[in-house]
Amino acid sequence: MTHQVHAFEPPERFVAGTVGPPGERTFFLQARGGGRLVSVALEKVQMSLLAEKLEELLAEAHRRFGAELPEAPPGLSDNEPLDTPVDEEFRVGTLGLAYDVDTATVVIEAIAAGESEVEVELGGAGPELPEDEEDEEPDDDLDRLRVRLTPAAARAFIDRARRVLAAGRPPCPLCGQPLDPRGHLCPRHNGYHR
Repeated sequence: MTHQVHAFEPPERFVAGTVGPPGERTFFLQARGGGRLVSVALEKVQMSLLAEKLEELLAEAHRRFGAELPEAPPGLSDNEPLDTPVDEEFRVGTLGLAYDVDTATVVIEAIAAGESEVEVELGGAGPELPEDEEDEEPDDDLDRLRVRLTPAAARAFIDRARRVLAAGRPPCPLCGQPLDPRGHLCPRHNGYHR
């Protein structure tokens, strides 16, 4: 079985976004560059973990390697919608992160879910992407999206991902679960509607 590696090193645009109304949104990572547009679907929790772990990776790269930790400049703030057409290449099963010391860039890799299950994990958050281990991975036959970002572009991605996540349904003040406009069965109220 052949697989595709969609590499953008660096992309013209790499953003997180959604399609659909709150409560029914589909989350996407989208990369554009070189006349190509690739959109991959992922779960909300994966997007949240990606933003969180990217922040941790930048802090660790700063601590260990003295990498610059810029604030996202206003010029990099991308509030535009996803580029159309939003055609899902694959659903993400595993996300990998690395910091490349030689080029001072962050590498994000989204790997397609295997046919048997969808994993919600974030792996490979080491300081460098080891070349030797890539050949030993059991999921070498899965499609991948790989992007290489500067720390400033990574910071801009984190900020946008957090805005996208916050734009959904507001949480219940008692249980923290999303409030549904048609009613919410709150476990803290023993199942009574709020």
